[in-house]
Amino acid sequence: MRKTIMPLMLCVVFAACSNADKTTTVEPAKKDTIAITQEEKKDTEMPLENQKEVIVKISTSYGDMLVKLYNETPKHRDNFIKLTKEGFYNDLLFHRVMNDFMIQGGDPDSRNAKAGATLGSGGPGYTVPAEFRPNLFHKKGALAAARQPDQVNPTKASSGSQFYIVDGKPTSEGELNSIGQQMGITFSPEQIKTYTTIGGTPFLDQNYTVFGEVISGMEVIDKIAVVQTDERDRPKKDIKMQVSIQE
Repeated sequence: MRKTIMPLMLCVVFAACSNADKTTTVEPAKKDTIAITQEEKKDTEMPLENQKEVIVKISTSYGDMLVKLYNETPKHRDNFIKLTKEGFYNDLLFHRVMNDFMIQGGDPDSRNAKAGATLGSGGPGYTVPAEFRPNLFHKKGALAAARQPDQVNPTKASSGSQFYIVDGKPTSEGELNSIGQQMGITFSPEQIKTYTTIGGTPFLDQNYTVFGEVISGMEVIDKIAVVQTDERDRPKKDIKMQVSIQE
């Protein structure tokens, strides 16, 4: 059973960005990635232990989530901060919701989108280079970046704005072993303990960049994950977000 579920779940996240940020499918790679200024470059080159962790608040009608952005993924961290300060995410929808899997948002086309509109292909016009870290994985509450599928995106670059927050559910150690064999990876003791108790989506590890985690408001994920959705997994009642930096 797991052998069929894992590819299907991978396709679900692919589908969310299957048409991608419309400017990223033809243009050369240099135009697809974030341009980092010299000042920003200096910041990302600082020792990680010297950098203060950034906390963002994602507010919804179901409550607030506080999310810690990882310093180990500076490109994704800085991009999320930049978009948040610009107000990019305000009034966007959680446009794709799947119970026991994830809640997804960040498509600019979702702002004031009509009921029934197909969402999931919008973005800011660039992608972010993948930043996979073995110690950053898809536990419940993880913040990760959506992306295009491998056949058009072999470097696994992330969408410039679309993200998802992992819901997931506990997985048995036997299932983890099976997933690891299929993916050619070995789960660490920490991952095994986390996935078998807290839960998550282990079949996405090292395929999508994890760049943060919910540190407060986990119950909000649970509330959003069970709302009624249409055939495209869009909530029947819009769930808007407001995103801000916590000083």
